[in-house]
Amino acid sequence: MGRFFRIKLRLRRFLRRHPRLSLIVRSLMIFSAAFGGAFGFISGAVGEKSGYDPNSFAIGVSFLFALACLWIVTLGIRLRLLRAKLRTIASHNEAMADRNWELQEAEQRASNLFAAQGDLIVLRDLEGRITYANDAYCELAQASRDALIGSTTALKIIEQGDTALEASGTRVHDQKIEGPLGPRWIAWREGLVRNDAGSPAEMQSVGRDVTDRTESERALAEARDQADAANRAKSRFLAMASHEIRTPLNGIIGMSGLLMDTQLTPEQTTYVKAVKTSGDALLALIEELLDYSKIEAGKIDLEHRAFALSGLIEDITELLAPRAQAKGIEIAAYVDERLPAQVIGDAARLRQVLLNLAGNAIKFTTIGGVALIVEPGIWPNEISFLVRDTGIGIPPEAQQRIFREFEQADDRIARSYGGTGLGLSISDRIVKRMGGRIALASTPGAGSTFEVSIPLAAADTGEANGFAAPDLSEQSIMLAAPQSIEVSLISRRLQRWGAQTCIVSDAEVAAALLPERTWHAVLIDHALGAAAIETLAGAARNHAIHRIVMFTPATRQDLLASTTANFTGYLIKPLRASSLAARLTAAPEIAAPSLSMSSLAIEALGEAAPTVPAATPPGTGLSILVAEDNEINALLMRSLLSRLGHNVVVTTDGEQAMESWLSARSAGTPYDLVLMDIQMPRLDGIETTKRIRSHEAEQPGRRTPVLALTANTLVEDRYACFEAGMDGFLIKPLDREKLEQALAGLAAARHVAA
Repeated sequence: MGRFFRIKLRLRRFLRRHPRLSLIVRSLMIFSAAFGGAFGFISGAVGEKSGYDPNSFAIGVSFLFALACLWIVTLGIRLRLLRAKLRTIASHNEAMADRNWELQEAEQRASNLFAAQGDLIVLRDLEGRITYANDAYCELAQASRDALIGSTTALKIIEQGDTALEASGTRVHDQKIEGPLGPRWIAWREGLVRNDAGSPAEMQSVGRDVTDRTESERALAEARDQADAANRAKSRFLAMASHEIRTPLNGIIGMSGLLMDTQLTPEQTTYVKAVKTSGDALLALIEELLDYSKIEAGKIDLEHRAFALSGLIEDITELLAPRAQAKGIEIAAYVDERLPAQVIGDAARLRQVLLNLAGNAIKFTTIGGVALIVEPGIWPNEISFLVRDTGIGIPPEAQQRIFREFEQADDRIARSYGGTGLGLSISDRIVKRMGGRIALASTPGAGSTFEVSIPLAAADTGEANGFAAPDLSEQSIMLAAPQSIEVSLISRRLQRWGAQTCIVSDAEVAAALLPERTWHAVLIDHALGAAAIETLAGAARNHAIHRIVMFTPATRQDLLASTTANFTGYLIKPLRASSLAARLTAAPEIAAPSLSMSSLAIEALGEAAPTVPAATPPGTGLSILVAEDNEINALLMRSLLSRLGHNVVVTTDGEQAMESWLSARSAGTPYDLVLMDIQMPRLDGIETTKRIRSHEAEQPGRRTPVLALTANTLVEDRYACFEAGMDGFLIKPLDREKLEQALAGLAAARHVAA
């Protein structure tokens, strides 16, 4: 069946290709059929043996005529159907012709558009021959379209850029191409396209002239490199200037501190304090300039370590307390108990921001005090640090300006209070770098409130706070003290613990209120006066379990004079929450604890006492090698260490230090510590330390601790110290407390090892 159909199909195709032959064949077939039928009918009818019957003949003729008519009618109907189909085909052909014309017109427009495009457009077959090129490509290639079509002509490439492949398969790259108007940068996008169904794919390349953009990017890159180089040069200059300033400043501050420990007349003490204050102010200025330089250069790095939130805040208030007390104002802190005991963040940078804000608050406050309040923020894991003061306030027009570099509220403030105007700018940038924000609310003459909100995630310690908060439910506590920031925060904390507080600012009124109820504790502020607090404490003996006096470190001599059995405990302002909780939960004492018997009093007074070098017990002094090329700093180090009971050997350069270290080691009396200056003539501290570590690696023995003495505070300088094998560093000007702590820890370790 399939074979017959194929033969029939081929025959029809043949007849369609030869219509005349088809007409002749059809005519012959019709003539033969008609002639043969008529001839056979007539011959059979008139024959001698035909049995002709006119009636039968007439019937036969009529039947044949009827068949002919039926066939004619069938042909007519078919012709009508064919005519209808022809009309449909004709209308369809007309529509197709219109569509074809539209497509041709669209193709022409697209071709003209491509040809007139400013971008370069070229199509190549799989063998690299050009099948299409627009006018822009022809102009850049300096050849006609006819000459390019079918050729493998390529543009002359001067420089090839990097190539990238997109997810769609498009290849993107830049080329610097030689053109009639000079070199041009072309950004190419190349990909395979298929123009006609069944035809092979072609590589379409579309290029855009990006010479101006590339030149601008290169100019910007060069400008950025120059700016980076300038920043690096500025940072190195500041580091060098800082080092050169810190070196004599170390002698000024250190020698003035040693001088203050000697017997001086009041006038001499005043002058020495002025020298030390000026040195500290100059050191603070240097620190601000270096911090600003680091932040501007983008070199500020943040740590993510767990730290105790309450401890950090209370350390800040204790550090600033002497400055506040010297101005006759108070400073107090409050940390909400809902906050976690430890959080994860950069404690050093947060400490820097809060010290700056609280220090400014003390500077601009003469009456009242400063409060540092820590509360949960409005967002999850956000903590708000409020620094509130009762100072001079800031005008509304200056509240945004003060966060800029070298800006203050007005020139009169700058002249009256001093400062560079960098502190708030540095704090603002650090807070933003930590992902937080800083806000200001201030009323001139009524004080200011700085709010720092920083996201700090809780550390996984499992504690709700740094100490066990006491349960003071249904306990009454009287606060006999003048209205102050400290008292209000103590009352707030006690109420958090469940206590009922009563603040009384007059000692006589407080004594009159004592018989009204049973008091768990009476907290008496030393500011009421020695006689008043003594009388009130005596009156409270039969009404309160705890009778506690609060005083500032400056009044400790008055406290020693008023030590009686009326008091059961002492607290030093600014109060620590843990100390307050310990006092309120401790067993009541029968007699007043002497300062030598009360551990809490000893701890409190020890924190408040001025820094006096404590001599090292005999037999525990360290053998210390000091490598310092500056004579004044060498004298300072010798004096400090000798006063602390240590044996000191001073060398002026790295080679002498190396020889002294080798001699002591070979003699069997190695040094317990080496204090190594970084910048020294002939052989610097870094290279000297490397030689010491190399010698220790070759010969077994005890490792000698090496601490760097450096005035450089850049991170790369510290890394260089650690890479050389140093164990730590002390920054000039030397902090006497840090030096004592380092030596005390080393002495304790040596004693345990022995």
